[in-house]
Amino acid sequence: MKLLSIAIPCYNSEAYMEKCVESLLAGGEDVEILIVDDGSSDRTAQIADDYAEKYPSIIRAIHQENGGHGEAVNAGIRNATGLYFKVVDSDDWVNKEAYEKILSTLERLIRGPKTVDLLISNFVYEKQGAARKKVMQYRHCFPKEQIFGWNDIRHMPKGKYLLMHSLIYRTELLRESGMELPKHTFYVDNLFAYEPLPYVENMYYLDVNFYRYFIGRSDQSVNEKVMIGRIDQQIKVNKLMVDVYNKNNFTNKGLRKYMFSYLDIITTISSILLIRADTQEALDKKKELLEYIRMENRGLYSKLRHSLFGRVMNLPGKGGRKVSVAAYKITQKFYGFN
Repeated sequence: MKLLSIAIPCYNSEAYMEKCVESLLAGGEDVEILIVDDGSSDRTAQIADDYAEKYPSIIRAIHQENGGHGEAVNAGIRNATGLYFKVVDSDDWVNKEAYEKILSTLERLIRGPKTVDLLISNFVYEKQGAARKKVMQYRHCFPKEQIFGWNDIRHMPKGKYLLMHSLIYRTELLRESGMELPKHTFYVDNLFAYEPLPYVENMYYLDVNFYRYFIGRSDQSVNEKVMIGRIDQQIKVNKLMVDVYNKNNFTNKGLRKYMFSYLDIITTISSILLIRADTQEALDKKKELLEYIRMENRGLYSKLRHSLFGRVMNLPGKGGRKVSVAAYKITQKFYGFN
């Protein structure tokens, strides 16, 4: 059995996927690389097959009809044989030295007395044209290089949250969680970083800059204009996260606090994008989203509305919306939103 399965969702990725795959080959025989061709119309499928032929004991090519990023991740989880599972998007890559430390740490942890459900590492925003690279690190939030639980987490500022890029889950935990990411939907990486968490008991934080998250393509899903154009999909994911929150009892205080905080961030992003769309239809959608939350869970609705972000995002009138946008630009500058 492999130590780690890595899924690479690929859709028309011929221009950049080889850089991603080459960076992952450094893991050698401990790693299974699953290149998931999600119905591409360019040379992606051929590149995947060429790699699988060249490295038959490491790489598998999976071909499917186009189902979107979430369905590609689902296919990766279904086909994974490794003890742990990670997603690396086809336009991103990993750091070799950090990769080696990740694998040696996983190897040591599986021989230890406790099962580790989630390994967390840092990621770097590889923003095109930026002279200084922003690192998302957690050294002041989590105990370093030791097994810990939710109640051991220190204060996590609003800008510190776990994204798909930070996470390596135990594969069986993902299956036990029953997570099935929706097809043809962008922004499902937020569900991947959210829905399995109630099943996580033990974590381990390795303070290495492992994942390199590329930002800069004009068609990229996190480009703000693209996000506004796909706002219905952002809202869909937001509602699904509300559903996840509602179905869990959260007997663990630390877990409940984190799950609320993440939902608060996502609801804020949905709200501000709807404000920035600057149409009556968008403002109606913002109202409908909040009404959905209120109908599903009045306590959660009240808590979200009275959070700092909730208050700033719901100031009345045009003047209030200007304040909201100004606040958003500050968070964008400090935390790298979008």
